[in-house]
Amino acid sequence: MDKKHQYNLTLKWTGNKGSGTSSYAVYERSHTITIENKPDILCSSDPAFRGDKTKYNPEELFVASISSCHMLWYLHLCADNGVVVTGYEDNPVGTLLELPDGSGHFTDVTLYPSVIVKDKSMYEKANELHKKANELCFIANSCNFKINHKPECKAEE
Repeated sequence: MDKKHQYNLTLKWTGNKGSGTSSYAVYERSHTITIENKPDILCSSDPAFRGDKTKYNPEELFVASISSCHMLWYLHLCADNGVVVTGYEDNPVGTLLELPDGSGHFTDVTLYPSVIVKDKSMYEKANELHKKANELCFIANSCNFKINHKPECKAEE
């Protein structure tokens, strides 16, 4: 039996400087994402598209979603498989291809998870579980391109 989960939020444009979208150059791309009982997320477009570099943009949040979902599945699988992870950090990189008409799409995302495990004997299984995490990740399964992984594994010192 399939289980359905629904996610609700409010996105509000906050960039009207008085004349709305009377021209492309006069409005800000600022907007706020609000989710009940959580801190607001202040957003804009990428600075390449007239956005505010001090705010999160959809492209960054997209790459962060992929990385976060992967990590959560990975930690789950490690716990289920006796791999004791004591540290995890990722520095993902996503590439967006902008087309001549102004549209675009992501061509790839590469995750660079750096994992610390309790013992060297866990390396092989720890590295192997990234593949399974990718297969189970909700966000990766929603993408129309391959998510690459270049993991690094170390043991606690």
